[in-house]
Amino acid sequence: MSALATAKRLVVKIGSALLVDEATGELHRAWLEALTDDIALLRRRGQEVVVVTSGAIAIGRGPLGMRGRKLRLEEKQAAAAAGQSRLTQAYQSALDRHGLTVAQVLVTTEDTEDRRRFLNARATLDTLLKLGAVPVINENDTVATSEIRFGDNDRLAARVAQMIGADALVLLSDIDGLYTADPRDNPTAALVPEVRELTPAIEAMAGVARAGYGSGGMVTKLMAARIAMGAGCRMAIAPGKPLNPLALLDNGGRSTWFLPTAEPRAAYKAWIAASVQPAGALVVDDGAAHALKAGKSLLPAGVRSVEGNFERGDAVTVRTAAGEILAKGLAAYSSADARTIIGHKSDEIEKLLGFQGRSELIHRDDLVMGN
Repeated sequence: MSALATAKRLVVKIGSALLVDEATGELHRAWLEALTDDIALLRRRGQEVVVVTSGAIAIGRGPLGMRGRKLRLEEKQAAAAAGQSRLTQAYQSALDRHGLTVAQVLVTTEDTEDRRRFLNARATLDTLLKLGAVPVINENDTVATSEIRFGDNDRLAARVAQMIGADALVLLSDIDGLYTADPRDNPTAALVPEVRELTPAIEAMAGVARAGYGSGGMVTKLMAARIAMGAGCRMAIAPGKPLNPLALLDNGGRSTWFLPTAEPRAAYKAWIAASVQPAGALVVDDGAAHALKAGKSLLPAGVRSVEGNFERGDAVTVRTAAGEILAKGLAAYSSADARTIIGHKSDEIEKLLGFQGRSELIHRDDLVMGN
């Protein structure tokens, strides 16, 4: 099976140049419909698909009379506001043919870097995927303040893949992979079909961005590869211009695959174990300790006390009353809320707090044993 076919959760990044005609500002509707045919096929195979798309600014320029010139930051934001609804509508129209629902999600860099916002965004995307929707993600250009923020959607797509624990990330591009040199300038440049480590030699192969709507180049794609590989997610750079580009990749089409050494969940838990400093502690009873060792989540009923002050998404240690450290994980509640619900059953949380949060104080996916 192909590296694409074995992915349970897939992120696909689509650039402006693939979606929008540079001269007219019109959508390439036939191309978009062919792409959504591919997405529908993946969904029928039981694969979850998230789309990270550019194009809002490119589509919004025309209706506001701003085509054909360089835009200031506030003009880019205005164009994004005008284009975002048109972009989402185009995806929904194309996916309606397959009975699939689009869910628009706008994110910023802070959503992928701040732990609390990271957890909120991840929970939302997980829920949308479980409900059968196709999340279509774009950066929130209308409120960005630092010259359109990530600056490209390659890195945004990698951050999204990291956030949701994706198995694979596909960057659809105007080039069919990484070459030993820029093939536009060097006819002897050779395609590199597989990369297992981002060495200085590999990084030296990166070229520059083409002129046009897109803001990324091979440099940003290698930045995305570093993020994805660090998260245990394999990544492909593949040609996006042909119709049905995902089907082409699935059938062994030319591309470069960047292959990590760890699986997504293992990489995420390694990040929790090594990179996150605990802000407090949860002291658990013997029953909870036994459940944790059996691979279960930490429920409020099994917690005896809360130490320290922390917010939702902060790291905490889990230990026994005797002082044995059992685990480290990301808290689903602040210390104040945790103190209110410990010792109680999960179905009592809404009554105690006034809102229905998660059933667990720490979900097993956010828990690393032995720390």
